[in-house]
Amino acid sequence: MHMPAYYEFCCKVNIVAGPDALSQIPSLLAAKGVFRPMILTDKGVAGAGLTDIVTQAIGDTLTIPAVEDDIPPDSDVRVVNRLAGVYREKGCNAIIAVGGGSVLDTAKGVNILVSENADDLMAFTGAGALKRPLRPLIAVPTTAGTGSEVTLVAVIADHDNSRKMLFSSDFLLPDAAIIDPRMTATLPPHITSATAMDAMAHAVEAYTMLAKNPLSDAHAVEAITLIRDHLLPVIADPGNTRGRLALACAATMAGIAFSNAMVAMVHALGHSVGSICHVPHGTCMAILLPYGLEYNLHKVEDRIAHLLLPLAGPDVFARTPEKDRASAAIEWIRAFNRKLNQATDKKHPTCLKDIIGQDGSPRVLRSDLPRIARTALGDGAVFYNPEDLDYQDLLMVAEAAWEGIPLDLSKIKKG
Repeated sequence: MHMPAYYEFCCKVNIVAGPDALSQIPSLLAAKGVFRPMILTDKGVAGAGLTDIVTQAIGDTLTIPAVEDDIPPDSDVRVVNRLAGVYREKGCNAIIAVGGGSVLDTAKGVNILVSENADDLMAFTGAGALKRPLRPLIAVPTTAGTGSEVTLVAVIADHDNSRKMLFSSDFLLPDAAIIDPRMTATLPPHITSATAMDAMAHAVEAYTMLAKNPLSDAHAVEAITLIRDHLLPVIADPGNTRGRLALACAATMAGIAFSNAMVAMVHALGHSVGSICHVPHGTCMAILLPYGLEYNLHKVEDRIAHLLLPLAGPDVFARTPEKDRASAAIEWIRAFNRKLNQATDKKHPTCLKDIIGQDGSPRVLRSDLPRIARTALGDGAVFYNPEDLDYQDLLMVAEAAWEGIPLDLSKIKKG
């Protein structure tokens, strides 16, 4: 196998983790010479009192001209444009983003517009469009899953065209990530499970796909191990502060892993399901992860086999014959999803057809699957998949994930 002459590995974010990490925000911003941050969050975070915890930790050391909590779960370019206007009107000079992936990605989008003095966010899509550092951004994640606090990407919806737009640049990395277990303490069990499985998918795809490297592998393996050890105990005991911190650290490590190794098929399909059917991203990741591994089994069986060790532990790994380890790793993920389904009173679905909206109706219809497959084919994540993908491949995987049945491996092309 050809080995590159060197690996480029990026982790330029100042990470502060611990039970009182929030108290470091004023000194981090003061070091940048800014004292008027805008706080961006959503109504759920604000309603849970988490924004109050942040402002109390900041105290009177900073002036906060605006606290905006109108960011929806599936934020889009219109929201970004509106918030950039508030930032300018109030004379802000930094952003503190308090929330999950939608809030953090929205904050990155706002930071592009205010730093570039621009009005058209779409002018900065893709990779490499940003040419200079942005204004200071502090990320305070409230879900242990997205890893957006340490990634150089943002995914922002364009609802008018039913698509999600990717932005990628080293300059999108937040200046600091504040990993404080108080921020995830109020998450209900089914959101705890979905967001943790989002991190699991980041780590697993980073480890098994084309751009993997030894440094990303180390972060991915540790993230998987922490999720394995702490997710079910935290669901059983939501006040488990040690476990909450472990899951938050796992999400950050998985974010570092996939920011350097990228993701592939699972995320391409997940982005499409999310944009078309408005399904939470972590739910998509949990369901689709074993199917992406099955599809790529013939290409990266050895990598999937290695994952049985952090997934199931050394005893299971040692007693599983080498030829069976890859399939055992895939089955472990499926079994883990079933355990999460039981632990969350069936609010953690295990197939696409079982995802139910707030009105009790199915979110993903079988008739949606062709559109999901077509949209996924245009997602940048497909370029990092070990096997080439076409419409029929993506539709086949989507159909199996909708039914909740394993893939027919005899139908998978082997390029």
